[in-house]
Amino acid sequence: MPKRSIVALCLPLWLLLCACSPRNFITRRLAADLIVSSDAFRAPQLFLLRTGVISNKDYLSPDYLVLQHHGWISGTRTACPAGLAPWPCWDVVLTPMGVDTFQALIPEVDRGKQYFSVPAARRELVAITGIIKQGKLADVEFNWKWVPLNEVGAAFYSGDLAYKSTTSFRDYDDGWRLVASPVHSGQTLDDALKNAEPAL
Repeated sequence: MPKRSIVALCLPLWLLLCACSPRNFITRRLAADLIVSSDAFRAPQLFLLRTGVISNKDYLSPDYLVLQHHGWISGTRTACPAGLAPWPCWDVVLTPMGVDTFQALIPEVDRGKQYFSVPAARRELVAITGIIKQGKLADVEFNWKWVPLNEVGAAFYSGDLAYKSTTSFRDYDDGWRLVASPVHSGQTLDDALKNAEPAL
């Protein structure tokens, strides 16, 4: 067979292969890369703490009970200001141990405020567990877990518990992308993380 014929036969195949990028096929690796590099997945979990006068309902909430159990806050009964209920209200302050724990975590601009947030945990992808593809859309199921960033995160987020989430992808002209807004039955990655269920 002449060389020209071989080149003529191979050239279209070579051009077809060059036109396909790794993003043209939704694989577990591509889905994992897109999930872990997304802003929603990388955003740290913030723990919100309010000191000063709070309602009895807030003071007896699971979060505040954990803070009390660790000796990071204390509260004294006080009269409820107008609009705050149910009675009794509590004047909450950080204990010396609480100051030691939270001081390095509170941003400089929030020091002295009664309401602040601290980064407590980050997400870690455990595994892509399945992909359901329907034309230009795909639903990707994955397991992830919290990784505590500090002592506060360790008190609230177990690194042993895995969660199961499902998010949607769409095939665009330049390859697969995470869905930024819901498409039909799909959900965004942010919604998928909020609606996570414990993985069995």
